[in-house]
Amino acid sequence: MDETLPLTDGATNGTTRHWDSSSVVPLWLNGKEVTTSSTFDVDSPVTNKLAWKCSAATKEDAVAAVEAAQKAFPAWSKTKPKERRDIFLRAADDVDRRSAELRSYAETEMGVAEPMIMFMLATFSDFLRDTAGKLSLATVGSIPEVAQEGQHAMVYKEPYGVCLGISPWNGPYVLQIRAVLMPLAAGNTVVLKNSEFSPMVMWAVSDVLHKAGLPPGCLNTIYHRPSDASEITTALIAHPSVKKVNFTGSTAVGSIVASLCGKHLKPCLMELGGKASSIVFNDAEIKNAAVQCALGAFMATGQICMSTERILVQKELMSNFQGELKVAIDNVFGDSSKPAPVLVRSPPVEKNKKLLKDATSKGAKVVYGDIDAHEDSPTRMRPVVIDSITKEMDIYATESFGPTVSLYPFETEEEAIELANDTEYGLAGAIFTEDLRKGFRVARAVQSGAVHINSMSIHDEVALPHGGWKKSGWGRFNGVQGLEEWVQSKTVTWK
Repeated sequence: MDETLPLTDGATNGTTRHWDSSSVVPLWLNGKEVTTSSTFDVDSPVTNKLAWKCSAATKEDAVAAVEAAQKAFPAWSKTKPKERRDIFLRAADDVDRRSAELRSYAETEMGVAEPMIMFMLATFSDFLRDTAGKLSLATVGSIPEVAQEGQHAMVYKEPYGVCLGISPWNGPYVLQIRAVLMPLAAGNTVVLKNSEFSPMVMWAVSDVLHKAGLPPGCLNTIYHRPSDASEITTALIAHPSVKKVNFTGSTAVGSIVASLCGKHLKPCLMELGGKASSIVFNDAEIKNAAVQCALGAFMATGQICMSTERILVQKELMSNFQGELKVAIDNVFGDSSKPAPVLVRSPPVEKNKKLLKDATSKGAKVVYGDIDAHEDSPTRMRPVVIDSITKEMDIYATESFGPTVSLYPFETEEEAIELANDTEYGLAGAIFTEDLRKGFRVARAVQSGAVHINSMSIHDEVALPHGGWKKSGWGRFNGVQGLEEWVQSKTVTWK
């Protein structure tokens, strides 16, 4: 987008606020926007220029956020489901009304293409409406029969208290609202620590909820300089009032966060990296498989934890599939007259090119794209497909998190399953076959939190539980299971 155009917020009080390179994104503390004296720059990967500045939270600000959440918890936990429901429904309407504004923030901070961000905004409002409709399920208890005659028991479901969410920059609006919505729905209060790459997106999520009537202190949002990450994260997790943590991000950082939670005996929900395989059998509808694999690999420039990183193709089909895959990539992503797709910063581009150079130096072949291409920006890169992969290549095991995908031939169903499971990750996958019996059989054998038959590996919606196996994490967002993550049981007996 044109960086000279001012960005305008969705104020409903008769005033209009414009955001530009002189603006400072505030924190949200106890229902108020707080601008700190210390700031950091937020550059746009689209223009490689300053988009705006952001308030930089200190350890003291982080503690203040927790204290505000703790103060708000007793009253919020006692609100009736109807009150929470109405807030979420008003917020959903506001998302729809402010779609152009919200889209502009994501385009500026992350370079998200219009179709992708419109999908994300629709999912944002869906999350709010769906959760509003089912939030009363979170606290449904039970009355079990007990062994002793004349004794009775009830099992209550109650919120934890203050919950900490740590959300990444990718998946604008969806990953931020997911980190806070179900804890709030279950009666918890939340501190959200968001990525420094996308503070305006999280500011907008908080603004939507506060405008909808969320009471002060229920949601507190902070951002900080990268150099302060360790101190602030440690202070938040160690705080006695923080009772549970959710983290979405890389497996490497997740390991650090999980170890801190373990040290302080805090339960945590972890949604981490992936190395998704799409398995294409001989009987697959080849055009659909090619299009879905192209979308799964290169949507959002491959910067989704569920992105297809490996395409496993039955040998007899490989030649024809390669041809169809090239056509699909050309049709969806291959317009050379347009600038190359954007990644959030230059290091992911450098990482992907390093993985490709390593692979080709060890015998991999480029099937599509140019690994030596030079774009007009260090944050841009076009899709690349390689084959002839061996285990000695770094790309075999490493999550690229970029516009790179590898092709692998296989002969038997058992070989495909073994190859798909030969990874430390287990977040998502896909299978393409016209034989549903085979599809379900293979899906059950693949070690992954989700497997999608005849559609791409990227699929996340509020009705379906989402989470990983192995080093892709544990616990579940979304669905009834996602609500149940944010309550704990209490057994009461009487005679």
